[in-house]
Order: sequence, then structure tokens, then C-alpha cells
Amino acid sequence: MTPRTDADELIEQPRIPLSRRRVLRAAVELADRDGLDALTMRRLAQEVGAEAMSLYHHVANKEAVLDGVVEVILGEITAAVDGVEAPSPEEDWQAALRARILAAREVFLRHRWAPQVLESRTNTSPAVIAYYDQVVAILRAGGFSFDLAHRALHVLGSRALGFTQELFQPGGAETADAEAAAMMEQMADQFPNIVGMLADAIHDDPDGTLGFCDDQFEFEFALDLILEGLERRRAAGS
Repeated sequence: MTPRTDADELIEQPRIPLSRRRVLRAAVELADRDGLDALTMRRLAQEVGAEAMSLYHHVANKEAVLDGVVEVILGEITAAVDGVEAPSPEEDWQAALRARILAAREVFLRHRWAPQVLESRTNTSPAVIAYYDQVVAILRAGGFSFDLAHRALHVLGSRALGFTQELFQPGGAETADAEAAAMMEQMADQFPNIVGMLADAIHDDPDGTLGFCDDQFEFEFALDLILEGLERRRAAGS
């Protein structure tokens, strides 16, 4: 009897069947590792070890993949915010909402390409609506009228989900210190106030963020400013 070899064991290992969930998780991992531009049907097929045509049994096309990865990200956000420890909204609505938003932000910091995909979708995901419904629930429990809660959503915008669209994003990506310095030198004569502001604001950010000027301190500063302003309006009965 011929002895079994490691190769025989490897050959007999059952292949993990493809599923929509597996394809979408692979898409997220591919975008995390190589960037959103790398997310093509061909690359995704290679990622799951299948032929490109096999993917179409689970996702109709790349747009369906992008819709699906939004679902994955929003699922992570739901899990993150459900696990947040914070006061009840009746006790401290600001702390409750702040904790929820910062938990959602942590998800986007893990998937820095995700805001771009979320904003590109033509149809609003039910999961996004459900998330904002909970934001309104917190505001209502904190004493907001529907009218003020509506205005609060407009003020918060995407910040309620944990990300913002920054004004200054050279090349749509992070810019090295030397490149930023050269850019500002070229702009100094024409836009002295903007350059002066940016020169004062630039700082080391080794971990990277969601935007050129969007580090955690700046995000939280703006969030707190909004929440404090909304509380003043709520207390005044506006």
C-alpha cells in the first residue's frame, strides 16, 4: 500500500464553497490591503481562488459588489455602536450620541476607502436609514422636538456616521511633508491666508486619517462644537 503524503492530504482538503458573504468579505480585505482601485472582478476572483465567471453567481457586477461592501461596513458599524458603553440618552444625550459616532468612526478608520464607496451609492441603504433612525431616537430621548432633530441631522451630516468630507485633500490622498511644503510655497503669494492656516495646522500623523486635515482631535473638536450648539438650542426650546 502506497503511504499517504502531505501532497495527498492537501489535494483532498475540501474547498471552501463560494458564497455572497465570502465574496464580499474578500472584497473588503482586498480594498483594505491594496486600495479601492484594486477592487476589480478579476482581482476579486483571484482573492477567493475562483474563476471570474464564478463570482457572477453571487454578485451581478462590480456595482453589486460595492453595494455589498457597504452592507459589510454598516454591519461592522452596527456591531460597534451596539457594544458602546455610554449613559442613557435621557441622562446625557450628548455623551450617548458622541460615543456612538466615535465608535462608528473607528470602523471607517479601519476601512479608509469606505466613505468614498458609501457616498457613491445612488440608493440609500436600509442599514444607513436604520442608523440615522437610532440617532433620531437618541435626540428625541434627550428632549429634542422632531423639528430640531431634523435640523440636527442636517448639521451633523456624514459626521453622524463618523466621517467628513474635508476641504483640503491634495490629490485625494495623504500628502508627504515635503510635497505639502512645496505645494504651500507655490500657493503662498496667491493665497496667503489659506497657506498660513495650513502651515500652522500641519502636524505629524503617522497612523493616517480619513482626510488631509481630519485627525481625531479635529473631528472631535467639530463634533463637540455641534453637540454643544444643539444642546443650547434644545435648552432654549428652539
